[in-house]
Amino acid sequence: MHIVFAASECTPWAKTGGLADVISALPKTLVKMGHKVHVYIPYYRQVAKAVSNASVVLPSVTVPFPSYNRFARLLDGGIVDGVQMYFVDVPELFDRESFYATPSGDYPDNAERFGAFCRAVIEATKVIGVPDVFHVHDWQAAMTAVMLRSIYYFDPVFRNVPAVLTVHNAGYQGWFPPRTMETLLLPWEMFTMDKLEQFDKVNFLKGGVVYSDAITTVSQTYAQEIQTPEFGNGLEDTFRRRSGDLFGILNGADYGEWDPAIDPYIAAHYTADKLDGKRECRRDLLHAFRFEDVDEQTAVIGVVSRFATQKGIDFIVDILDRLLQEDVVLVMLGNGEEYYERLLTEMADRYPTKMRVQVKFDNVMAHKIEAGSDLFLMPSRYEPGGLNQIYSLKYGTIPVVRATGGLEDSIDEPVDGRGNGFKFSGYDSNGLLDAVQRALTAFQDKKTWRAMMKRAMEQDFSWDKPAREYVRVYERVIQNRS
Repeated sequence: MHIVFAASECTPWAKTGGLADVISALPKTLVKMGHKVHVYIPYYRQVAKAVSNASVVLPSVTVPFPSYNRFARLLDGGIVDGVQMYFVDVPELFDRESFYATPSGDYPDNAERFGAFCRAVIEATKVIGVPDVFHVHDWQAAMTAVMLRSIYYFDPVFRNVPAVLTVHNAGYQGWFPPRTMETLLLPWEMFTMDKLEQFDKVNFLKGGVVYSDAITTVSQTYAQEIQTPEFGNGLEDTFRRRSGDLFGILNGADYGEWDPAIDPYIAAHYTADKLDGKRECRRDLLHAFRFEDVDEQTAVIGVVSRFATQKGIDFIVDILDRLLQEDVVLVMLGNGEEYYERLLTEMADRYPTKMRVQVKFDNVMAHKIEAGSDLFLMPSRYEPGGLNQIYSLKYGTIPVVRATGGLEDSIDEPVDGRGNGFKFSGYDSNGLLDAVQRALTAFQDKKTWRAMMKRAMEQDFSWDKPAREYVRVYERVIQNRS
């Protein structure tokens, strides 16, 4: 079948989080299964810097607004691993320093920016080729589903073309003032509580949930969690109404990039059957963070994260004084909320022989931490899917996680000790410390630990199984519309 992906990010051109990795990896897997996939993302300034010679496929796509038109160019991003990439170029909307916001707040015209993107994608497919299904992602592309069922309702080309929406994080919804209905030429009768309106705002994600033929999210547990007030962020009732069309599909890992047997960024390659290289990766990581004379019995704990409360960084901060009394060293990589950046740096200065922090995003260092650490911390307050815990498993770096979302679905700590990691429940930092201490106890038994590493590395969290599940969703919605 022919599938069109519409999203605001895709690795390696534009990335702020896991969404970009999914939009890169899932289409490649679908192509290997014999499907035809086109991916559309905006032509941001960062994309233009990376792709300076993209040829023009469509020189002018008209995007109407109430008193004016905008005109988009469609640029050819080339075929990458069998996937055709397209960039939607509207310079006045996307040629900016950042994707969504400045340090002072969101761009005030984000509704127009991503509304124009969605409409340009639909218009472009009229010429390039109408797909069997649109697969749209998060609030930035959700308006594609809304427009198909409203503006394009009477267009015979799109009448039977379904849309699948994937919610990567229900915490980001795209709220805009009521006049957005007029800006995007949407009928006012859609501005109701059971459609696009919420608290007198237009909610892009809500519109996508209401008007998509199916909704997926990035783990089975998160699909249940978003139907509760704790995780639904005000949309729990809307998700519950669509529960019959809501599917949880755990994200996979791109083992072409994250595999210690072939990883070009790490000091030595290794596999589940030949683990010697991990010891060299550990030495390399400690050297990169300027640690000296760390004993083999000392556990190296790694963190690669956005420094934010959502990621449980407050839990880590709360236990640091007690954690660093253990026989451990801690390496942390990331950036995020200024408060945590400053606090973690200060803590590292206080414990110069036990803790190091690098406040930045560094892909090479992220690979080194995955390969060189013994334990990996992910105490997220919520984690829709999560990827780092899956990367950690592949690298034999045992995860310690909070039992939520994709972390609950991928990490198992059975009572017989034959699991692949350690986890805790509740909003209590003491639970994190207890889980870490259980892990450190296991770490001291090298035979048990080596067996756990081997078990973790042999698990298959590739995209093959998730891709098959997505295909079943596509087939279901196509059949329902035929």
